[in-house]
Parts: sequence; C-alpha cells; structure tokens
Amino acid sequence: MTATMRAATAYDYLDVRIETRPVPRIGPGELLVRARACGICSGDVTPWYIRKKAPIVLGHEPVAEVVAVGEGVERFRVGTRVFVHHHVPCFACPACDRGEFVQCPTWRATSLDPGGMAEFFRVPAMNVRADTLPLPESIGDLDGTLIEPLACVVKSLRRCGVLHGARVLIIGLGVMGQLHVLLARHWGAERVIGADLRNIRCRKARELGADFTIDCGEQELVSAVMDYTGGRGCDIVIAGPATTEAIDLGLRCVARGGTVIQFMGTPPGERYELDTHDLYFREVRLIPSYSAGPNDTREALELIQNGVVRAEHVVTHVFRFPNVAEAYRTAAQEAAAIKVVVTFS
Repeated sequence: MTATMRAATAYDYLDVRIETRPVPRIGPGELLVRARACGICSGDVTPWYIRKKAPIVLGHEPVAEVVAVGEGVERFRVGTRVFVHHHVPCFACPACDRGEFVQCPTWRATSLDPGGMAEFFRVPAMNVRADTLPLPESIGDLDGTLIEPLACVVKSLRRCGVLHGARVLIIGLGVMGQLHVLLARHWGAERVIGADLRNIRCRKARELGADFTIDCGEQELVSAVMDYTGGRGCDIVIAGPATTEAIDLGLRCVARGGTVIQFMGTPPGERYELDTHDLYFREVRLIPSYSAGPNDTREALELIQNGVVRAEHVVTHVFRFPNVAEAYRTAAQEAAAIKVVVTFS
C-alpha cells in the first residue's frame, strides 16, 4: 500500500485546501523530510502571484527533519533538522560566475516536491547539494522559518551599496519591512524610517529599532520624509509593496545619488512612466532585488544564530497544519499579523 500524506494546495487567492497525496519517493542523492514548520511568504498572499501559479502546493520557508536518505548522501542523516531552499543554482553557468544566482537557468527549474506546506516532501539532489542547511540546536523551528525571508533582505540591503551612515526609508512594514528595519539598524544605518498605512505596524517598527515612522493614513509620505530629513530625502529607499505606486514614492523620497530597491515584483504587464531626465541628473539608482542565493541563506542563518533576528521579533501568529487555510487568511487580512507560521505534529 502506498503511504499517503496531507498537503496544502492553493487553487486561487486564499482558496487553500488540504488534500491527500502519496508520500514522495526518493532517488540517489535525495532526501525525504518531514515538515516541522513552514512560514507563509508575502508572495503567497499576493493575488496575481498565486493565480499565475495555481494550483500549487504552497510553502518555501520550511524547517524539516530528515526521515530517509538517498544513496550517496553523506552530509545528512535521519533525524537531522534542516532548512531547505526551494530554488538553487548550478554554480557553473555565466550567471553563477557573476554571483547572479537567481538568473541561473537551473534556478527556476528546481523546486521541492510537492512543496514545503506538506507533511513530507522530497528534496531533489541539486537542492541537497546546493542549499540544504543543517540547523543547530540553538535555532528553534520558528527561528528556522525566517532563514529564507531574511536571506532576501540580506540580498536587498547588499544591493543598496554603502549602508553604514545612510538614511534608510522602508516603505511597507509587513514582515519583510520589519526584517529590513532590524538588519538596516544592525548594519549601521544612521537613521531608519518606516512607513505603512497601518499604525500598528508603524508601532512594531519602532519597537524593532526604527527611529521614525510615518502613518501614511494620516500623513503624506513624501512631505513627511522631506520634513524629517531637512529636504534631503533618504539615501536608500526600500519600495516593499508590489506596486508601481510604491516605486514612484520611493523615487520621490530618495536623495540625490541615492538608491531605490524594488523589493517585490509587480503584476505582469505593469508599466511605470519614468522621468529619465530627473533620474539622470539626480544620479538615482533603481535596482530590483529578487529572492536570494545560497550565499544569502548562509548569512541569514548566521544572523539568526547570533540573535540579530529571532522569531520573537516578528512571528506574531502560529497555526497548526489543520488550520492552514485560516493561517493564510490571517496573513493576508489581519493588520496585526506580521509573520504567520504553520507548524506540523
């Protein structure tokens, strides 16, 4: 008889159903792991992003325990707790040679089978070799679910250029914005400013080290930033929301010679009219930052080990797997939900 398991499948935005599937079989170089916890990504509650992929078994921020080891695997044994990255590069192509791991053709071709929001999943040999990390006992399951999102923030802030002594504006204070606050503060930003439409998230950012926050439901963002910076603007702006409006606000708030990071993708076909004359003479850099590579996940793990970022900072809601649909609704709709994690028995 084939062993079965439960998995959470998204058929549409917030249409998440628990289904029964066969437990995956593994081959040489692969791992079978049992999920212990999995975070809910901002992209998983972004309507256009989910509708493009559905139906799909969700979950790419997992902590799991090895239950079976394929032939030839030497680094892992049964019982090892691991973080597993869902996409990995080949390390051998021109993109990898430049350190642009997410542009590697292998990147999008790799995945977890069927996904991290399942009781068991198969880790392909490429993922085992490239970006599966054993977790020390000092890192709990909830802490481990932050490795992938924190790695994306590590990459984002690295692409900003010089952070030490900079004035940093973070637009959007969901979990990724809050992680930017923590890391910008840790890496030496002179001033950290947060902005969001929800006051409760502004308060959270101040708790985590933001010097100043702007409730965009009460204040106009650009004028508030200019007042606070004496008309200079911010050296670095993280445009968090997946909208052209966020990018536009970032470009209007950035200082001369500054950098705007587009942190999330906008819907396919979205266009933004750019004032190239202004961009040129102000020497403003507009830089996208998508996902994270193996170098970033390792740095994120180290930051978590050192206590710079921990679950207690950002995890606000924890659900058991049978309540996974409610977990996704909470992540999408609850203003107080910064980071939502699903745990497995």
